[in-house]
Amino acid sequence: MSPVSFFKALSDETRLQIIMLIATENELCVCELMAALNLSQPKISRHLALLRQQGVLLDRRQGQWVFYHMDPQLPSWASETIQSICAAQLSSSKENIKRLAQMGSRPERQLDCC
Repeated sequence: MSPVSFFKALSDETRLQIIMLIATENELCVCELMAALNLSQPKISRHLALLRQQGVLLDRRQGQWVFYHMDPQLPSWASETIQSICAAQLSSSKENIKRLAQMGSRPERQLDCC
């Protein structure tokens, strides 16, 4: 991943909010992002697809759900940038986190077994 493609991926406000939420929550599905950001499924899915294509996010399927998480292979400079943004923008993302917490019927995640 080049710095140019990384910063282009984060240059959109919706994509930046998605990244901050996923970085905070570790993993989210489309319906959770819809509730948190108060946006439609097609808009969320389009932004997730771009973030996945740019190598920022990975997805995993669990039954009917697709969960998105940060790519653990992100370069350290990219991970550090995301963490810095999250720390600096904590107050602006509180409302999104609050809406997410108020969401009913959040999908259950399978826990990894030992």
